[in-house]
Amino acid sequence: MANEKNQQTLGSLKDSLQGVETFYVVDYQGLTAGQLTQLRKDIREKGGQLIVAKNTLINLALQDGGRDFTDALKGPSALVLAQEDPAGVAKALSDAAGSNDRGIPAIKGGFVEGNKVDVAVVQRLASLGSKTTLQAELVGVLSAHLSNFVGILEAYREKLEGEGSSESA
Repeated sequence: MANEKNQQTLGSLKDSLQGVETFYVVDYQGLTAGQLTQLRKDIREKGGQLIVAKNTLINLALQDGGRDFTDALKGPSALVLAQEDPAGVAKALSDAAGSNDRGIPAIKGGFVEGNKVDVAVVQRLASLGSKTTLQAELVGVLSAHLSNFVGILEAYREKLEGEGSSESA
């Protein structure tokens, strides 16, 4: 019979993974307790969650959802769930890795919106920036185009008014 604590942890992992379409598998070994606490806080601010558990339990929980990450679950591993902002969570991981000379946490693999991806895809996702940043950029681009469009309509209206007044004279 399996250890009761492991059974509880497995059940908790399965519950946490319920409905999650994006997560990353990372190596966190070498982070101090303070760095790990700060990483958890940064990830939480982006709508994510960092879960440290035994590889066997992570693997069982993932396989229960039909996702096989046996190849990535070597050495100390943590699961980083990204419920709200996958790019923001990836950026938080990338920033944390860049803040130390060993590049930890190191991304081992990921699952983005239902598809297994390699480290390069996660790194590209991290370079995009957060969802909020991307939305702000989109609003800026749209408002500039709308402003130009309003200017064109205004000029056309003035032209039509000018033609109408010259015809009545």
